[in-house]
Amino acid sequence: MALTKLPKSGIADDAIDTSKIEDGTIQAVEVSGTIPAEKLSSTQDYSSKTVTLPDTSVTSDQLAGSIANAKLSNSTFTVRGTSRSLGDSFSLGVNVDWQSVITGAGSSSTAAVGNGYFIDTTSDTHTLNLPASASIGDQIAIKDYAGTFASNNLTIGRNGHNIQGVANDTLISTNRASLVLVYVDSTKGWLYTDEHNVADLGQATFTAATGGTVSTSGDYKLHVFTGDGCFAVSSVGNNPTNPLGGPNTVEYLVVGGGGAGGGDRSGGGGGGGVRTNFPSPSGLAITAITYPVSVGGGAAGSGDNGARSGGSPSSFSTITTSGGGGGGAAFVNNSPGGPGGSGGGGAGPEGTGGSGNQPPVSPPQGSPGGNNTAPLPGLQAGGGGGGGAAGTGGNGNGSTGGNGGNGTQVPACICPPSIGGPPGGRYFGAGGGGGRDGRTGGSGGSGGTGGGTAGQSSANPSTPTGAGPANSGAGTGGMGVDPNASSGNGGKGVVIIRYKFQ
Repeated sequence: MALTKLPKSGIADDAIDTSKIEDGTIQAVEVSGTIPAEKLSSTQDYSSKTVTLPDTSVTSDQLAGSIANAKLSNSTFTVRGTSRSLGDSFSLGVNVDWQSVITGAGSSSTAAVGNGYFIDTTSDTHTLNLPASASIGDQIAIKDYAGTFASNNLTIGRNGHNIQGVANDTLISTNRASLVLVYVDSTKGWLYTDEHNVADLGQATFTAATGGTVSTSGDYKLHVFTGDGCFAVSSVGNNPTNPLGGPNTVEYLVVGGGGAGGGDRSGGGGGGGVRTNFPSPSGLAITAITYPVSVGGGAAGSGDNGARSGGSPSSFSTITTSGGGGGGAAFVNNSPGGPGGSGGGGAGPEGTGGSGNQPPVSPPQGSPGGNNTAPLPGLQAGGGGGGGAAGTGGNGNGSTGGNGGNGTQVPACICPPSIGGPPGGRYFGAGGGGGRDGRTGGSGGSGGTGGGTAGQSSANPSTPTGAGPANSGAGTGGMGVDPNASSGNGGKGVVIIRYKFQ
């Protein structure tokens, strides 16, 4: 009979050990049923054997402790090209690798796709050129390292690509700015996807202001000041930061008050100084502040033997023009013409014309007055200088007084009809004609083009030489011999400001 069960009483303690069992003797098929745990020793050593577990799940409560990451077949994973170990802690932000700080020093550098750049412009500006080639989804980040982009700007060079859909570099001029660019396609190029402390980036803005009499001509606004006032700027254009916006500059015309002719055989008054930057490729830079505007008055006319009288200056921002010089008068101790924007004409005998462009500016604001070259009795006086030409001199017995110089011609687009602007433009700062003692014949000189009035010629006509037109800056003609009349008042100046508003 086969032995079906080996009683424990038949086996002495410790009778069976591993030395008593030949290797490989006990096979799983030779064991019927399951050997309960109580039949086994408390410790099983399977270090040299393979243990096959049932094809069922092992739950976490069946494991003592934890499995180390290093014991797993995949203990690392890759994020944006960087290998990370299981259990690492890191921030998942913009898809860039930040680089060492770049110092401005007026230099330039070229960005690489996938990088972030700290730019330090403490000492100078810097240009960061975008990559020459790019693919959709490429990103570049930029941060103002020292908060100095406003004083020393950062230029983002497009390097052949559009930025925000425009073929133009971008100027970043806001302190503490930070931004991220992502490449889209050849049409839009690089677009800004994340912006902080970047003023109106990509948004076209234009100049807006109040003051004076405002009119519109096409895409431009004109502010005309016929008297003192303020040009109050609330916003400025952001071109060239955005080529679709308006410039942060203005065009201007600033005209000083005209000088008056003198009394008693006197020279013509000089025209007020004329300064303009129209047309200008750059213009006069402005900011969002209020600019006082001063418009110079024309000089008061002089009676018989009266002293010369000059006009008053006009100003806007950093631009100032002088009033026209007064015409010299004979037989008072001021026979030379007065200096000014344009000089007054000299009186007899042998009076010299006043110097123009005083104080000197470039281009000149005016011209000198004409001389009286005749000796005693010196009956012909010189004409006043104008913005566009010098006054001519009186030159001898029987001749006329000197002619006033022509004014400076300004195009109609900056000279609106509200101040008498004709279709072809208007002249400003003309000189007055020189006076002539009409007792021996001859006539007074003609006024310059732009409102300069003629000099007096008849003996004792008891009429003034005529006032300069309003807001022309024109000088008036000098007197002949007339104790009962006076020269006319010089023309008042004007200030005109023009800018693109849409």
